Amino acid sequence: MQAGVAAGHPATMVAGIEILADGGSAADAAVAASLASCVAETVMTGLLGGGHAIYYDAESGRARNLDCFVAVPGLGADPQDAELLQLDVPFGAELVHYAVGPASCGVPGLPAGLVALWEEHGRLPWPRLVEPAARLARDGVEFPPAHAACLAMLAPVMTMNEGARIYAPGGELLTGGERLEQPGLAAALAALAEDRTAVHRGAIGAALLSLCEERGGLVTPQDLEAYSVTWSEPVELDYLGCRVSTRAGLSGLQETVPRLPELAALDETERVLALVDVLEAASSGGGDTTNVTVVDADGNACVLTSSLGLGSGDFLPGLDLHLNSMLGETDLLRGRLEPGGRMQSMMAPTLVFDSAGLSLAAGAAGGTRLRTALLTVVAGIVDEGLSAEDAVARPRFHPAPQVVNAEPGVDEEALNLLEARGRIVRRWPAQHHYFGGVSVVTRTSAAGDPRRNGTGATLP
Repeated sequence: MQAGVAAGHPATMVAGIEILADGGSAADAAVAASLASCVAETVMTGLLGGGHAIYYDAESGRARNLDCFVAVPGLGADPQDAELLQLDVPFGAELVHYAVGPASCGVPGLPAGLVALWEEHGRLPWPRLVEPAARLARDGVEFPPAHAACLAMLAPVMTMNEGARIYAPGGELLTGGERLEQPGLAAALAALAEDRTAVHRGAIGAALLSLCEERGGLVTPQDLEAYSVTWSEPVELDYLGCRVSTRAGLSGLQETVPRLPELAALDETERVLALVDVLEAASSGGGDTTNVTVVDADGNACVLTSSLGLGSGDFLPGLDLHLNSMLGETDLLRGRLEPGGRMQSMMAPTLVFDSAGLSLAAGAAGGTRLRTALLTVVAGIVDEGLSAEDAVARPRFHPAPQVVNAEPGVDEEALNLLEARGRIVRRWPAQHHYFGGVSVVTRTSAAGDPRRNGTGATLP
């Protein structure tokens, strides 16, 4: 494998490449890149969110999943009804319902996950991994057009409370190409560099608990103290003579991969029609998530997906840390939520192995569109022989019940046939982050998703 990094923002990718060039492992680079994403991609993720990862250790040949997703709060407290702010956010052609406010915040897991990756597989000192993100926090970072378009949709939440100063300085929303300034994150990252447990047992956690007490949040001291990550064996699936290692969960990859049609011999019309039948899924939720994919020079690989949900609209004063809103994400609210229990997730960090070993590492953002985005890219590379860049950039579609959403460039004959069969086809005017964000590293290249101004690079 060629050492490389793919991510959802150029600054995130550069942070990972910097750490690889300094001799860091895939885990080191993924941690540094993820921390950088918590500065550069704060409309998508943040330090007070949660995530899922998969790590492949080339020497042992073993892959493991890491669950550092958000937990249900309320340990040690009397049960109470959450007071949530209900709102509808325009998401392309759809109105998506969200519930936000401090009571939507679950117990953060991402910081513990980053520490676990470093403790298990890191080589460089912990403070070194925080340095790239800390520089971005001190200097500000370019706000790309795709993030600005997302902010415009999410402005009612992103500019609540302390967020107005960050995302609408001077009363005007940030636009593409401007600088995103979050000076409080420099203080937060300095605390994390000095004390890697700062979120769960230190100064950042104390600030979170204080804000929850003040505003009616549900996170308790027992919640932070009790939180722990979970390592587990990945789900193993057969696909065209390859082995796919991923996780079970709401993405449905476990059920879908065995049903994927062979595509190499199909024309473009046949390809679209065949995939529509297999990939149909619900179409709600914004998919405010990001992904980092890393392979190092020794062949180790790490894929890490993280999210805040939409975000609660509350920020830790002086630290510019946005609270997650996972308890308000309707797509994740399955079954009874018990304090201390882990919330479910659609995240699906994925590795593909062929007869020669690891051939592909990939992950995706996109909520209910995550599976479609990830599997069409994986199939494009493994089955159709596309490069990573071409597979990620290819026009994307997502089949929801009754409605097939399609970017410009999706085969028009296939769309006409779907309409003739009674499906509604919604033709989007341009590429859009609705269709997910995929980050992939293959043996020869790395690609981030242009829908989110993502990028990839390999080490020279």
